[in-house]
Amino acid sequence: QVQLVESGGGLVQPGGSLTLSCAASGFAFSSSTMSWVRQAPGKGLEWVSDISMYGGRRNYADCVKGRFTISRDNAKNTLYLQMNSLKPEDTAVYYCKSSMWRGQGTQVTVSS
Repeated sequence: QVQLVESGGGLVQPGGSLTLSCAASGFAFSSSTMSWVRQAPGKGLEWVSDISMYGGRRNYADCVKGRFTISRDNAKNTLYLQMNSLKPEDTAVYYCKSSMWRGQGTQVTVSS
């Protein structure tokens, strides 16, 4: 069965860093474009970043460009999101997703 399991969230001070991981199984991860999306309290789902099958193409929302880096390790079926210079407005539940499936999410809270 398909599983997308995010980890690495937590509480961090403004300006801090976190790295999220997403372990995938049950589908052809290495053949899938993968994305990170987030949902802040009381708001809808927001696209953050995506990466092509082999990592050659990466796209970012303007609000995270220059601060976040998406990457993947197809040998480990794992997707990553390195988040630097975190701001309070980055507080959200972060989900990894393929075109068809989404994980349960990991909470990121940026607060002093």
